[in-house]
Amino acid sequence: MDIKNAKFATKAIHAGVEPDSATGAIMTPIYQTSTYVQTHPGGHKGFEYSRSQNPTREALENSIAALENGKHGFCFGSGLAAIDAVMKILKPGDEVVSINDLYGGSFRLFDKIYKDMGIKFHFVDMSSPDNIEPFINANTKLIWMESPTNPMMSIADIEGISKIAKKHNVRLAVDNTFASPYLQNPIDLGADIVMHSVTKYLGGHSDVIMGALVCVDDELADQLYFAQYAVGAVPGPQDCFLVLRGIKTLHLRMQRTCENGAVIAKFLKEHPKVDKVYWPGFEDHPNHAIAKKQMRDFGGMISFSLVGNNYKDTERILSSTKVFTLAESLGGVESLTNHPASMTHASIPKEERDKLGISESLIRLSVGIEDVEDLKADLEQAMNF
Repeated sequence: MDIKNAKFATKAIHAGVEPDSATGAIMTPIYQTSTYVQTHPGGHKGFEYSRSQNPTREALENSIAALENGKHGFCFGSGLAAIDAVMKILKPGDEVVSINDLYGGSFRLFDKIYKDMGIKFHFVDMSSPDNIEPFINANTKLIWMESPTNPMMSIADIEGISKIAKKHNVRLAVDNTFASPYLQNPIDLGADIVMHSVTKYLGGHSDVIMGALVCVDDELADQLYFAQYAVGAVPGPQDCFLVLRGIKTLHLRMQRTCENGAVIAKFLKEHPKVDKVYWPGFEDHPNHAIAKKQMRDFGGMISFSLVGNNYKDTERILSSTKVFTLAESLGGVESLTNHPASMTHASIPKEERDKLGISESLIRLSVGIEDVEDLKADLEQAMNF
């Protein structure tokens, strides 16, 4: 049986990894080495120097590529390093159409680094693919999007946007961090590049910083590999080993996360102190139909705002939870709270945050895999004021 054609749970456990040929070890060894012996100049076993190749990293890259139904995988020292590698295939004068509701670190990289290097960015509401076309011209080389978006949980039509990208011979890159390969595979929907902050659901245990890219096209893969190799922002083998281990339970963790997320979203929607709940699983979510079409479930990322938009109430809740923990990041087994305006999206100007709905009272939840009754009780006591 070809593992690449197996069901998701089987691929999560087996794809990209083989028993160690030297010892038969079932787990991929941690190849903690910087260099490799050559029998003569150029005579090696496929590995020369661990910036360019490492067996532990290679196994992880193959695993992530298989989960995304891609052909080539590349791992980096962080999610932003992965995005940076994509930007490095562009040249001064090129233009990028980016979704406007995106991770603050992505916006900072685009607006504070690459804009000054001659790349022009257009930040566009991609709730409808038709919104994109007016911003595409002869200089446009890339469309960058997230779905679901961070933190407003908007859903963009990946297949619809990919058709526009192909029409204009523009590459489409999708940040698939919030969904994970368990819920969504952008390559199947026409994307050219899939990006992950591996730190989140793929690693799953809040103990690794890492990023990844996946693609199918060989020429594009050569460009991304060159950026990885030439810049050298690669993860170490210990971190790769931890993510390989984390991926083996991705399907189980995501199933529980989705189950818990649905319960918590409903709880919040019915709570008298909650104004709005942003979660694509609700039928009244403006992009619910697209989410249902392109995702297998709706995930455990939820944002909500409070009645009255009072920051003091928000701060009281964020400081009072006992099971939910106030911290940066998401996607771990533990449930986290986050205040986007002062944490993940502080680098986005306030006027832009206001346009997107990132108010002072907005709270983002990453629902973990604890007992959901404990999570509900924790939120209830935190909002009991």
